[in-house]
Amino acid sequence: MSVAAETRDAVADHPFLLRALRAGIVNYTAAARFLDLEGETDAIATALRRYADELPDHETESRDVRVRMERGFGRIDDARESAMLVVGTTAFGSVGDEQTAIVATGEVDSEALAATLERFTIEGIEPVGAGVAEEALFIIVDRRDGADAVRAVEAALESIPVS
Repeated sequence: MSVAAETRDAVADHPFLLRALRAGIVNYTAAARFLDLEGETDAIATALRRYADELPDHETESRDVRVRMERGFGRIDDARESAMLVVGTTAFGSVGDEQTAIVATGEVDSEALAATLERFTIEGIEPVGAGVAEEALFIIVDRRDGADAVRAVEAALESIPVS
């Protein structure tokens, strides 16, 4: 396999590096060292530079959504009874518990969920459960994180990376 092909494969293992290449904010030599591939660092840096030149520019789009917070959520025993979110065998619904549901409706999809969860990581918010279906995105968080989670969802949905 060529150095270029190995470099592209290695970048695929690190999505943040692919985004940085598309945005044009990479120190190629440092990235080549980070990838820790067999071969000369300069050759790998050159392969990264050429790969970056072929990639589409980094673009984002804003989504038309309505975000709201609903307090009083938690795990429920029977998913058939007013479950808002079901993941595997765990169902969440309105039970007056210590959790809050963040609901975004409108132009949401798996990319919106991914961007939101990435923003949560940056903000230090730990979701209890999350899912997206049709035109609704649901994230369950600890009650104390509710207001910060709403702001994080709104910020994330203002700049979704375009694939």
